[in-house]
Amino acid sequence: MKPYPRAFSHIGLTVGDIDRAVEFYTTVLGCYLIVPPTEIRPDGGPASIQCRDVFGGDWQGMKIAHLATSDRVGIELFEFPGSYYPDDKLEYRKIGIFHFCVQDPDVEGLVESITAHGGRQRMPVREFYPRKPYRMVYCEDPFGNIIEIYSHSYELIFGHGYQPADT
Repeated sequence: MKPYPRAFSHIGLTVGDIDRAVEFYTTVLGCYLIVPPTEIRPDGGPASIQCRDVFGGDWQGMKIAHLATSDRVGIELFEFPGSYYPDDKLEYRKIGIFHFCVQDPDVEGLVESITAHGGRQRMPVREFYPRKPYRMVYCEDPFGNIIEIYSHSYELIFGHGYQPADT
């Protein structure tokens, strides 16, 4: 089979307080709430069986909520008993998902909203190239999940590769 680009369906994020996370993602990022926080118990029901397949035999239940972005990409929020905040929230050396990125032409406005709702700005807003209006910044949600913000589309920003500062 010849490979082809697949559509991105969703990302799953672990949070410490699912109700607060739903509030953050709907209020700050404007996500649509599809399924409100729902408790899944290890009682043998269909969702429980699937979760035990994924998380293993010692899985003790969880809460889950489903949201969607304007371009129909899903965000699953998970709250597990015993979840914890790592000492270094930006574990960029850990193999796995490092961050996810959203696009908003008002980068600074979104940063203000993120910080006003308990998140954190990790760096100043930077321009990609001196003579182009592309901007970006790294932030984190109130639970330590890293959110990158681009002012323009991924294809537009990287369509010509990395360019030296004087181009």
